[in-house]
Amino acid sequence: MEGAPRQRVPIGQRPGDLVFVAFFLLNLSFITYVVDLEQLVIADPSHFTYPPWPPAPLVDLVHRYGAHYDPLLLARPPFWRMTIWIDVLGFGPFYAAAIYAFLRGRDWIRVPALVWSGLMTANVLIILMEERYGTWATPRFGAVLALNLPWLLLPGAMIWRMRRDHPFTAPVAAPATRAVVP
Repeated sequence: MEGAPRQRVPIGQRPGDLVFVAFFLLNLSFITYVVDLEQLVIADPSHFTYPPWPPAPLVDLVHRYGAHYDPLLLARPPFWRMTIWIDVLGFGPFYAAAIYAFLRGRDWIRVPALVWSGLMTANVLIILMEERYGTWATPRFGAVLALNLPWLLLPGAMIWRMRRDHPFTAPVAAPATRAVVP
């Protein structure tokens, strides 16, 4: 019954959701606002001044990764920068909301989580096609693929997790009634 009262299922009874929370924390605290933001504040990694954020050692880490594994990251073509803008402006706020919703068991995150899943999957597949066959194809595709797999697998797992209308709540059990013996 759609209108039946529901109660939140505590995170302790949903241990698999901690994987999503950890993934969202990684993205919010490091990937989106360090790795990705670096690619917006430094237009040309071969000629730049260190920005106030991200810190210089993290900028150097991103550049070393790009130099050894991912020429696309250093090339920063327009389509790539657009995926970064989507991450910074859209996915970052989603990660913050999703962390809260998953920890507190809020069903309202279902539709945004499904939208995120589709967008993330599309972005990663487009990027991987460029990484494999494009102008800036990586010489180490296996490593780049392995590092990007969580961004393909977790959206798929999210779609599975959000398959029910109420992913974090359950119907309130009806109180037991005692039969009255005449």
